[in-house]
Amino acid sequence: MDFAIAETGFCLCWIAGWLDILMVLTLCALLLAGYPVALTLAGTALIFAVLGLTFGVFDISFLKPFPQRIFGSVTNTTLIAVPMFVLMGVILEKSKIAEELLDAMAKLFGSLRGGLGISVTVVGALLAASTGIVGATVVTMGLLSLPTMLRRGYDPAFASGSIAAAGTLGQIIPPSIVLILLGDVISNAFQKAQLEQGVFAPETVSVGDLFAGALFPGLMLVGMYLAWQILVAITRPNMAPAIPAAEMGSRRQVWIDALKVLPPPLILIIAVLGSILAGIATPTEAASVGAIGALLIAGARLAPKGSWLAGAPAIYVTTVALFGLFILNGLFDLRLGRESVSSVESIAIIAAFLLFALTPWGVVASLFQLRREATLNPILEQTARVTTMVFTILIGAALFSLVFRGLGGDDTVERALAATPGGVVGAVVTVMLVMFILGFFLDFIEITLVVVPLVGPPLLAMGLDPIWLGVMMAINLQTSFLTPPFGFALFYLRGVAPPEIATAQIYRGAIPFIFIQLAALGILAYFPEIATWLPGVLYK
Repeated sequence: MDFAIAETGFCLCWIAGWLDILMVLTLCALLLAGYPVALTLAGTALIFAVLGLTFGVFDISFLKPFPQRIFGSVTNTTLIAVPMFVLMGVILEKSKIAEELLDAMAKLFGSLRGGLGISVTVVGALLAASTGIVGATVVTMGLLSLPTMLRRGYDPAFASGSIAAAGTLGQIIPPSIVLILLGDVISNAFQKAQLEQGVFAPETVSVGDLFAGALFPGLMLVGMYLAWQILVAITRPNMAPAIPAAEMGSRRQVWIDALKVLPPPLILIIAVLGSILAGIATPTEAASVGAIGALLIAGARLAPKGSWLAGAPAIYVTTVALFGLFILNGLFDLRLGRESVSSVESIAIIAAFLLFALTPWGVVASLFQLRREATLNPILEQTARVTTMVFTILIGAALFSLVFRGLGGDDTVERALAATPGGVVGAVVTVMLVMFILGFFLDFIEITLVVVPLVGPPLLAMGLDPIWLGVMMAINLQTSFLTPPFGFALFYLRGVAPPEIATAQIYRGAIPFIFIQLAALGILAYFPEIATWLPGVLYK
């Protein structure tokens, strides 16, 4: 009898010591079973908090910061950029601007061998820089480009791989929702790592730092994609034939059409990303500018030319007023309440007031046009859905991390990484491999908000650069999204691909781009300056 009691006590102690690992395994099992992510995170945390209290290995005080965590998440000025960038991307998608970009670029490059593939990659990069939403980009290009490429004689695997790979560029090219979330999480992890090392005046990492760090790696990936497509077009022209020049129309008309379509989104991208990198605006401020800019572009595209009150002229007037405000702000000190204001500054302030009074005109006109075209409600609905998903997962992840730390999970992760063969290199490779595998089953939001806070502090405590680590994680997740048989981008494309395209062809087409992604990871690991040089020049 005593032996049985002792054995039972030993089993209970053993279980209590492994609760943190059992918690992670339970979470993975429930997610694979198809339960909602946010509810699974919170539910698993509560169950294991109760188990921890039962076994006496969990202190209830770990849950006291949870209300503050929720309040901090929803009032975080950095995370407010998420709904703004989502709104910007959804407006550009729903207003058919992406369709016009694809059509213009296809005409521009279509007469070259491999030209349609090149146009897909270029438009994918532009959409990545203006939307940052992988699913929307893959679906849009799959619906518009894939049938055209097949009709023009493109190899189905090559066409599918080009579209899926271009769609995943939204993970790495700023401004990206992935980079916004990663930037916030990496910043917190970096500060925690420094505090644990006794640094009580810790350095900070901002989302702008991560945007700057991801710019060159993202452009490097675009260049590697284009190099592969050009190589295929040269060595195997039957896989990527050119469109006969006679079918493309005159080159003059092609360039005219391109110049009508390309400048607005390019100006928007430069305004948003340039203002962040130049330090003129925070990511949140730039995101709001991007949302307004996308609204004006969509309104101008949809508006009839004849109406001044609610048509294109009103939108153009607002656009000019915004540019005027930007120029005045750069040339003059427009602050009010100063003791001495020169006459020139007074005139500039009055002009700024007048220009500001004109800005609501075009915004209201654009909203009217979107409502007239029955696209305003879908835009708002999709933006609300994505934003709600992100913040609900954020709240569930906060509860999960508090309970996991209360059960000693931080120490377990730190010991596991310290015991990894190969030191720092082995720890980084292990974490990247785990995140890569998790990317088969989880979206980037769950991985960013659950995994990165656990592994980030131990890795950064080893002396790794936070910007380099964040960019490596972003490219790693991008690679995972492209890898058969579970890659999310492949599933998105399979859902819109014509029935004559076999799933195996989509998988086969993605394989060369996966090797390109892995090569990019290797290059970035060997030359971390690709990610760290620009932030150092801009901000330090």
